[in-house]
Amino acid sequence: MHELEAGVLAGDRSALGRAITLIESSLARDQALARELGERILPHTGAGIRVGITGVPGVGKSTFIETLGRQLTARGTKVAVLAVDPSSTRSGGSILGDKTRMQELARDPLAFVRPSPSRGSLGGVARRTREAILLCEAAGYEVVLVETVGVGQSETMVAGMVDCFLVLMLAGAGDELQGIKRGILELADLVAINKADGDNVERARRARVEYARALHLMPRKSVHWDVPVLTCSGVSGEGVDVLWAEIERFQAALSASGEWEANRAQQRVQAMWRAIEWGVLEVFGEHEQVRGRMRTVELDVREGRLAPDHAAAELLAVFRGPAQD
Repeated sequence: MHELEAGVLAGDRSALGRAITLIESSLARDQALARELGERILPHTGAGIRVGITGVPGVGKSTFIETLGRQLTARGTKVAVLAVDPSSTRSGGSILGDKTRMQELARDPLAFVRPSPSRGSLGGVARRTREAILLCEAAGYEVVLVETVGVGQSETMVAGMVDCFLVLMLAGAGDELQGIKRGILELADLVAINKADGDNVERARRARVEYARALHLMPRKSVHWDVPVLTCSGVSGEGVDVLWAEIERFQAALSASGEWEANRAQQRVQAMWRAIEWGVLEVFGEHEQVRGRMRTVELDVREGRLAPDHAAAELLAVFRGPAQD
């Protein structure tokens, strides 16, 4: 543990990788060690900028992130990328491998790229993503980018663990492709129309106007910030530097108002309750009497003999045990 802690704090990428593997482990012994490591590195966290990046499949998130990451490292900024990799619902294995899609950034000595399987977590966010963010900050990474799956699941979870939530959009894509856009736009701190290059430049400009109008009709997320809509190209790099300047302006505006730290304080409380929810579910699933009844109750629900809410009440009653006078 001392060696792992020292390695992380020294910025050793190998040690950081091992530490994230430890916190992602489901073994009880590893979880206990992960909590100890988290307590040790906590005083060294909080200095980074945490940016969540989402968008529909095909919007070019990985290409954009690699371009942004390389621009930042060229300025001497240490960048960590936590790419939440979708997990197969059949095998449980992750299926994209973002490290193979960000090869140049992954080789950069100032960058750290880590794909993490979502394992079915709500919003496609790996269960231990917040702890991984803190580890990256402890290792000296000044910017932590969290890429979400972006397949229409609720992205509220990632918005609740980052400082700035960036939504990438496509120009000319039908509503059937972007059916998630209203819910995501309500969470956005910045919106960028990606792939604004070649023949797509004019379409991207028109889309920028349309999205700016849509945002104008929505309730403001913060009284201290008007959500800007930008255009950029992850392929050519055009507009990416301007977008990052907006993120820095966003940080300055919210820091000056006190909202930056207030948001982080609220996120810490939310993280506690999420951990409690996950912990209760684990205890529930491992309860001997519940496991003894679960298969029969599931079969009754599957075949329509028992209503789902009645089944839940029955299993919860088993979990609570006999009523005490």
